[in-house]
Amino acid sequence: MADENLVLSLDSGDVVIKLRPDLAPGHVERIKELVGEGFYDGVKFHRVIPGFMAQGGCPQGTGMGGSSKPDLKAEFNAEPHVRGVCSMARTSAPHSANSQFFICFDDARFLDKQYTVWGQVVSGMEHVDALPKGEPPAKPGAISKATIVAA
Repeated sequence: MADENLVLSLDSGDVVIKLRPDLAPGHVERIKELVGEGFYDGVKFHRVIPGFMAQGGCPQGTGMGGSSKPDLKAEFNAEPHVRGVCSMARTSAPHSANSQFFICFDDARFLDKQYTVWGQVVSGMEHVDALPKGEPPAKPGAISKATIVAA
């Protein structure tokens, strides 16, 4: 299978994320499925913490929701949580990831092997950096369109 990228179109420009099915095949498949259904289009980054990460993927924009699909089985891996890494958000239950994800701004190695890494930003990280900050931000940044493209 050819390498694929997830493109998140934000207000300031496109963020290109290399998908890593070698690390988390089930999570990558879910993301591709949701993108294909237009699930992420218009979804806000509801939790943006400087020096840590930007979280999105909740359809309500509150951090409390997910897709109607069943939660995913954890695919924890040894990939380090460093700048540009994309990982799945979850509750305290290991197998509770669904549609929410986060992009690391900085080194967050304390998350290693506890959250499922599924991608890496390969271009456009400056657009993630430009997202409005807050929990939630007063005027949250949103994904205008999410698409899957060949790498």
